[in-house]
Amino acid sequence: MKRIFQQSANATIQLRHLFWLLAGLALVAAPHAQRLPWWLNLIALILLAWRVYLGLGERVLPQKWLLTLFVAGGLFGVYFTYRTIFGRDSGVALLVLFLSLKLLELHHQRDAIVLILLAYFLALTNFFYSQTLPTAGLMLAAALVNTASLVHFAAPARALRANLKTAGVLLAQAVPVMLILFFLFPRVQGPLWGLPQDAYSGVTGLSDSMSPGLISRLSQSDAIAFRVKFQKDAPPRPQLYWRGPVFWHFDGRTWRPGDFRPFGQLRFEASGNPYDYELTLEPHNHNWLFALELAAKIPPNASVTTDHMLISRTPVRNRVRYDMRSYTSFTTRGTDDADELRPGLQLPQGFNPRARRLAQEWAQSANTDAAIAQRALSYFGEHGFVYTLEPPLLGRDSVDEFLFDSKRGFCEHYASSFVFLLRAAGVPARVVTGYQGGDINPVDGYMIVRQSDAHAWAEVWLKGRGWVRFDPTAAASPVRLESGVAAAVPATDPLPLMARTTLIWLRELRYNWDALANKWNQLVLGYNPERQREFLTSFGMNEPSWENMALTLFWAVGGLLALLTAWLLRRIRTLDPVQRLWLRFCAKLGKKGSPRSAHEGPADFVARAAERYPLKADLIRAIGERYIALRYGERVEPRMLAELRALVREFSV
Repeated sequence: MKRIFQQSANATIQLRHLFWLLAGLALVAAPHAQRLPWWLNLIALILLAWRVYLGLGERVLPQKWLLTLFVAGGLFGVYFTYRTIFGRDSGVALLVLFLSLKLLELHHQRDAIVLILLAYFLALTNFFYSQTLPTAGLMLAAALVNTASLVHFAAPARALRANLKTAGVLLAQAVPVMLILFFLFPRVQGPLWGLPQDAYSGVTGLSDSMSPGLISRLSQSDAIAFRVKFQKDAPPRPQLYWRGPVFWHFDGRTWRPGDFRPFGQLRFEASGNPYDYELTLEPHNHNWLFALELAAKIPPNASVTTDHMLISRTPVRNRVRYDMRSYTSFTTRGTDDADELRPGLQLPQGFNPRARRLAQEWAQSANTDAAIAQRALSYFGEHGFVYTLEPPLLGRDSVDEFLFDSKRGFCEHYASSFVFLLRAAGVPARVVTGYQGGDINPVDGYMIVRQSDAHAWAEVWLKGRGWVRFDPTAAASPVRLESGVAAAVPATDPLPLMARTTLIWLRELRYNWDALANKWNQLVLGYNPERQREFLTSFGMNEPSWENMALTLFWAVGGLLALLTAWLLRRIRTLDPVQRLWLRFCAKLGKKGSPRSAHEGPADFVARAAERYPLKADLIRAIGERYIALRYGERVEPRMLAELRALVREFSV
């Protein structure tokens, strides 16, 4: 048997086997193409084409020294691109590079098996970047193709359809074990293995600073920021302000947050009815959480700052779900303490002189701070400002250039200029960023808030009223609050395609897909330790510790494997007539003193039996030929089974 295995492992790769192998490798590597540097994609394609060219003509593979040069050059290229060979991105790049180079030393079936095992590992790395339903479906297809390749190399004479069927059966048999592991394997908070820091570098979301053009670029993304499920009716769209980072410090171009000062309670006076809802937040690699303005509840493992920001104890690197209560009608509470309000008056020296002069004129002519704020709002509504995703670039005095020259900008331009004007007039003000709006999916009832809903507004301190929201963008473009970004910006602005489409069937398709993706997120990706504890408790496991779960997992998998083994043995006995006829033939010879040895193959056994019983040699050989053809042949005809049955019935010693 060892000799036979070695011969099989050292068998050369046929061309049709090579194409099937390359198809499996392409499925697992293709999603990485958009993340890898262009030169590595080009090298991988060249190496793949080179290997196909060598296989077509059965040419000699490259020498070891040449492959060594390729490896050294690839290592240098990866290090030069990523400045390291460690981490998620550089590690995946090296794996794709080595997988491509391995094709050039693909001599025997053993090398092909190594490649397939590496392909399984590369398939896993796709989930480092995306855990969506399409990624899972594509990797399932890749697993099917690569498993069929393994079957193909184990039985090279079999037809492609038969190998695919066998691979499908193997994967189907693994599904029960997969489900048991999913439900019973002890969950830990966060990833099981610590991912390197670069694993979170590509996450989309609001930044920890704000400068001209930053939010307008984010608004061109169709990615989902979070989903909301209201217990009752949702607020009107103009009241959908989802509060996020608050910015205090301005250096002339960029706004940054103040010091995060946790506060033990929420300081505001609410009026009207509250809104209760569940919010599912996508990972954004920052500590802040989002809530409908203004939050009346602090989520678990979070705190609230003095400027009403909800702060998580750890960066949000996994999908987070929390229950919230908010009031859309409220009055913030606070004091007139000069030290507390001083950051709201900070301005850099020597910037935007024209805006300063305009604000000082308002301060001299207005009687109250509220009147100054209203003058600023009226200025945006009366001087021909344009709301656009493609504002012109601004120079050093960005506020002056926006207010008096270009008059074209997105929400960050309006909020930044408004707060600058108020501060220059001696009125405390700050910038608030987050999201405004959201669309309810009619399929599952969830409100979806996308990155294209990113927004910035202002808060002004008014004596006796506290911090009051002012939205200068709404003054310049009221339709932004009523109908969203797509209705407010010019038709030539680069919004996501789905944000503008008027095709009803396409919108319905999107709603159904979003609902399906939400189910996947809630039921599969959202199966966290708390959900697992609730699930196991419902089945009578009152204290589901990791020891109890591990023990239950052991017995469940063991019992399932025992049942599967018993079913396979029964299937061999009852469902395989070819094997049953062969065993009957072997039993007849065994009764006459010629039993088949455990290590003896059908060809050797038939040859030995024919020598011992020469009078029955032709019949014995005929039985052996038909059995081998039925058991191992590529084409099986129904008449051959009938012939084998008749020959075994005829045979006697």
